[in-house]
Amino acid sequence: MTDVLVLGGGLAGVAAAQTLGEAGIRTTLVDRTDYHQFQPLLYQVATSQLPAEDVARPLRTIFADVPSVDVVLGGVASASLADRTLVLEDGRSLSAEHLVLAAGARPNFFGIPGAQEHAFPLYSVADAERLRLHHRALVEEALVGDTGSRDVVVVGGGPTGVEVSGALAELVAALQTQGRMPADARVHLVDRGHAVLGQFSSRAQEYAHKHLEKAGVDIRLGAGVKEVHRDAVDLDDGTRLPTRTVIWAGGESAAAIARSAGPATGRGGRIDVRPDLGVEGYPGVWAVGDVANIPSGPGAPTLPQLGSVAQQSGRWAAQNILRSTQGDGLAPFHYKDKGIMAMIGRNAAVAEVGAHRHEVDGPIAFAAWLGVHAMLLSGVHSRTDAFLSWAWDYFERDHAATVESHDAPRRIAWGDDSDDVPHIDLTAGRD
Repeated sequence: MTDVLVLGGGLAGVAAAQTLGEAGIRTTLVDRTDYHQFQPLLYQVATSQLPAEDVARPLRTIFADVPSVDVVLGGVASASLADRTLVLEDGRSLSAEHLVLAAGARPNFFGIPGAQEHAFPLYSVADAERLRLHHRALVEEALVGDTGSRDVVVVGGGPTGVEVSGALAELVAALQTQGRMPADARVHLVDRGHAVLGQFSSRAQEYAHKHLEKAGVDIRLGAGVKEVHRDAVDLDDGTRLPTRTVIWAGGESAAAIARSAGPATGRGGRIDVRPDLGVEGYPGVWAVGDVANIPSGPGAPTLPQLGSVAQQSGRWAAQNILRSTQGDGLAPFHYKDKGIMAMIGRNAAVAEVGAHRHEVDGPIAFAAWLGVHAMLLSGVHSRTDAFLSWAWDYFERDHAATVESHDAPRRIAWGDDSDDVPHIDLTAGRD
């Protein structure tokens, strides 16, 4: 029997497995894909700013120097929390003394007709590649006379929605300059709220709004999506936006395993956990990251679904497992708030640093965003390549409009170095 089973190879799962493995605990990490992806940069893959191999790295490479961690590939058919057992889709059964649920999130379409069928979420490398190839096809069709809409509708005004809107607006403008995109093509950002970047300060919201509009983004606030069609989006204010590209950044819910595993779920279909990240009624079971509702303190609201929360909670659950094996008491999770940031476009970003949210915007925040995200990438190859790509984009504006022309998704740098992945916090907020 494995000492610990970790379900999910995202930020939370990798952080937990690393902490346990480095302590010599026999750990099995289970994921249906063979790579760890850096989700905050998936929008740059979708908009051809970075190749996919820069934001994804093989799980076995990450743990090459941690022999006590075994990586098992496979989807999970069912989970029994009572005996801490996972049954994989191929029939294999895995059990452990401890089970860490770090299965992550999936898009929440809120039952809106047509959204699941026609919208493009951005939760995986496959999602990003699918959107990139779709947009490339529309660009090519425009060159041969296709007159269908080239407008893009982004649903959700949080960090993901703002970042992808800004990137697409710059891409569309560059393609229009090159004569490869109709002059009337636009990017629309739709949100039910009354400001973009709802979790940021009013100053940051105003800054983002102004710069998005300057980039040509049509911002529609106070209106939600009523229905998504193959060639249009209907808003609940009666507006119809012709489009064949709807990008869904409008919310998320926990992975399906959270509902089927047994414990009662709360907001967002996530598992409510104790302050120590354990699942009530299931000894030896822990839930972390986007699959869990993590309390921020007694009587306080739960922590947001941020990469930094996922990474820190994964490590904390692992440390509590180590405490339990040593007979020590469990410690309540204490989140170290490093702040949040969002990219808006060239020389435009917002950042609120630290628990007291010191505000920075403009070129300084832009440079900070680049530095933080480059250092958070796994592997020297990815960091170096990302820096070079961003530098080239900055000084050569047309480079951002190079929509990759090949069909085979460039996914993972299999020849990457095997340097250790540092324990660092993700400061970029996500929806």
